[in-house]
Amino acid sequence: MLVLKKERPGFGLTLDEAAEAPPPAAGEVTVRVEAAGICGSDVHAYEWTDGYDFMTRHMPVTLGHEFAGRIAAVGAAVGAAVGAAVGAAVGTAVGGAAGAGAELAEGTAVTVMPALACGTCAACRRGDARNCTARGAIGLTRAGGFARYVTVPAANCLPLPAGVDTEIGALAEPLGVSAQAVLVGEVGLGDTVLVMGPGTIGQGAALFARAAGASTVLVSGRADQPRFDVCRALGFDALLDVAEAPLAELVRAATGGRPVDVVIEATGYPPAILDGLAVLKKGGVLVVAGIHPGPVSLPLTDFVRARQQLRATHGCDRATWDTVLTVMGQAPERFRPMITHRLPLARGLEGFELARQRAASKVMLQP
Repeated sequence: MLVLKKERPGFGLTLDEAAEAPPPAAGEVTVRVEAAGICGSDVHAYEWTDGYDFMTRHMPVTLGHEFAGRIAAVGAAVGAAVGAAVGAAVGTAVGGAAGAGAELAEGTAVTVMPALACGTCAACRRGDARNCTARGAIGLTRAGGFARYVTVPAANCLPLPAGVDTEIGALAEPLGVSAQAVLVGEVGLGDTVLVMGPGTIGQGAALFARAAGASTVLVSGRADQPRFDVCRALGFDALLDVAEAPLAELVRAATGGRPVDVVIEATGYPPAILDGLAVLKKGGVLVVAGIHPGPVSLPLTDFVRARQQLRATHGCDRATWDTVLTVMGQAPERFRPMITHRLPLARGLEGFELARQRAASKVMLQP
């Protein structure tokens, strides 16, 4: 089968033929991938920016951690027991997914949580798998979804709600990251929120900030018209182009001179942190969601006197996945505008260049 993989450190990826996915062992399933999104993290791995050396010992590795598809094969000890656990957590909440007690049977449409916990470190032993000290990820440290078939732990598969197709289902992972950023920022009723970066994570953060009760949501970017167009399609018109004027000037014009309550940064551009702090109110919260290739130097005296809060977010809690699936099940088509390009896996490298050059918003590969 055709796969898109990282073979060695350095720039680039390889599109190559590979053996079929291994048959599922006990507790595993094989998923026939129908849609797999190109993430900003995938682009970082493609470019080989700082912070991805952890992948080296796992190479060659097939990328792809935002994906959905249908179960093609089921290993031993997977069925009613696993399906009941998944269904109880997800199906009942969304009303029409594979409900409580449903099996993860062949043909079930699922999205896949990429995070892998070791199960033995101190964090895992105390039930805090998200902070596993040996954490891995499907599509970064283990074969992922840029392939026709992939074998994964059954516990990582969540049935999609009724009415949610696999293309929308493949957005669940980035939307979970976005929703978690909004939770970390404690966005509340009437808040003014600045989302820095109009890409997929920023788009999702804007959507969930509005859902959390923000009265004003501003989205900033730099000469990023394709992704600004997506923001408009999602219902956001307070778009700030920092190629035209400094961010502080644009924010003052949009808010009548008031600072913002919460900033959610999703640019991956270190100086953006300072720009965000400059428009944040005293005691306000700035959430860093972007992956950054270098450090940033803070004016700590001003930062301390303003009592601003700088917080980090990465990935999302299991409960946030459930929330995202609930929201998806209520109105799946609201998310469709986020997907701007659909390409067969054979054109995956073209898709990566579209994403890298910001000529696309979400590129969805179809293995």
